[in-house]
Amino acid sequence: MKKLLASIVKDFRLLLRDKVGLILMFAMPILLVLVITSLQNNTFKIVNDHQVPLVFFNQDGEEVSLELEKSLREVGMFDLIVDSKASNVSDISNTMSEHDALVGLFVPKRFSDRITQNAEQLTSQALKDLGVGGEVASFSENTLSDLDVYYSPVLQESYRMAVEGALRSSLQVIQSRKMLNLIYQALNESEMPEEVEQDLLHNEIVLNSQTVTNDGSGKIPNATQHNVPAWTIFAMFFMVTSLGSSLVREKLNGSFIRLKTMPGGYLAGIFSKQSVYLTVALAQVVVIFSIGAWVFPQIGLPALELPTDLLALFVVSVVSGLCAISYALCLGVYSNTEEQTNGFGAVSIVILAALGGILVPSFAMPESFRIFTAISPLHWCLEAYYELFLASGKLSDLWPNLWPILAITLFLQVLAFVGLKRKNLI
Repeated sequence: MKKLLASIVKDFRLLLRDKVGLILMFAMPILLVLVITSLQNNTFKIVNDHQVPLVFFNQDGEEVSLELEKSLREVGMFDLIVDSKASNVSDISNTMSEHDALVGLFVPKRFSDRITQNAEQLTSQALKDLGVGGEVASFSENTLSDLDVYYSPVLQESYRMAVEGALRSSLQVIQSRKMLNLIYQALNESEMPEEVEQDLLHNEIVLNSQTVTNDGSGKIPNATQHNVPAWTIFAMFFMVTSLGSSLVREKLNGSFIRLKTMPGGYLAGIFSKQSVYLTVALAQVVVIFSIGAWVFPQIGLPALELPTDLLALFVVSVVSGLCAISYALCLGVYSNTEEQTNGFGAVSIVILAALGGILVPSFAMPESFRIFTAISPLHWCLEAYYELFLASGKLSDLWPNLWPILAITLFLQVLAFVGLKRKNLI
């Protein structure tokens, strides 16, 4: 026991001397959590809370275009800026740049006339089909009118689809209102009462959105709940640059040979290293989770809400830490130089993080890539944390994700042991 304690103290001292390794294991993930969470939280706000700046280039100025303007304001998605001077693409571009707008909507002249004519034509056709109308109204020119939508190049495709959905919804309401009024006038020979119009237009099915969680709370996870666990896992696995390099240094400077001549052998040293770095992994969890819970609210980010089952959180953290240690141990055993450990270790962790869903969500990956997620230990660690933080799961819900992590850990431990035996280091 004294030899083991002495070995643990020795490894702690070596760890404290490794300034670069400590920075990579603590400072880098903390910075990543802050930056990524801030960016993602701001993205959520753009969609949910912030209004998208939209310049409404109204060349028409008549009834329908004014109704469209009113409808876009009522949607609540847009910060509307009205401009009636721009007449070409260059003017539109300059105006959007001047107002720092992400979207521009150009309404051409005679837009109201065309929409009205189109509604009259459709109404007369509908009445004729019902046997209550006369001849179908016809017009010499195309009654449909196109609208040009201009986007800032920084606006992503998903936001463009959301903008176009809101625009189509507003236009559909205006066209429906026109047709309903015309049909009502034709049948009743009077204007449609406003309350009837409202009942017809707004009598729609309500969609009740709910989030499915194991405890039935239905809480909607925020950017913090997604990012803090994910980048904590990334931090754990990045200990490969410290633990792996430590093993390589001991192989190169002859420490392995000296330890073989001492009672207890090198297995005690391996166990001490794993104990030290498991403590480091749990310290990473405590530090990063504490920042998410107490520092984030002070800088305007959502606070991290810890799961109610703290025992499950501890178990997931220990199992994930052991898996990260096993990967670093295996890589250190088979590497011949520190450059190999640091280079391959860093690149492989980034690749495994990408495959595991930390850099890119698994559902957003191409189908051909999803089959590789199962080989990434970071994927199973992330799924276990998400079961706790996003789905409010308990320890009993975690075993489908914990078993793969334990299997990968055992495989890496055996692989490291085989490597030590082949190199006659134990």
